[in-house]
Amino acid sequence: MQYKHAIRVYYEDTDAGGIVYYANYLKFFERARTEWLRNLGIEQDKLLERSVGFVVKRVEMDNHAPARFNQLLCIQSEIVELKRVSLVFKQKIISPSDQCLVSAIIKVACVNLSKMKPQAIPAYILEELARVI
Repeated sequence: MQYKHAIRVYYEDTDAGGIVYYANYLKFFERARTEWLRNLGIEQDKLLERSVGFVVKRVEMDNHAPARFNQLLCIQSEIVELKRVSLVFKQKIISPSDQCLVSAIIKVACVNLSKMKPQAIPAYILEELARVI
């Protein structure tokens, strides 16, 4: 299943030329993943109370065309791999004219934050994620 999340490009997201600064695309991807989890009933603040967190382990990102100030972008996200401790997202940023501006493959790992060690994704989260793949 693909999740879609809209994000408006603010002035603070852009460089002097009025285009999105490349590192901000990672923030857009992060927001979309967080909102997807929230939409599934998974609140990360509740996980943090149990010392469970998700951290980005690897990013492969391609910039195809620039996003510009004040555009309303669509972030498309889907899970392409789900394992016991990690998952891989395929994400795209789509322009108002349906052009793919940025694409990324992002591997996220579950960690015990108090020990800073990998840990299994909690069973109820694995079940929910498996349901939407």
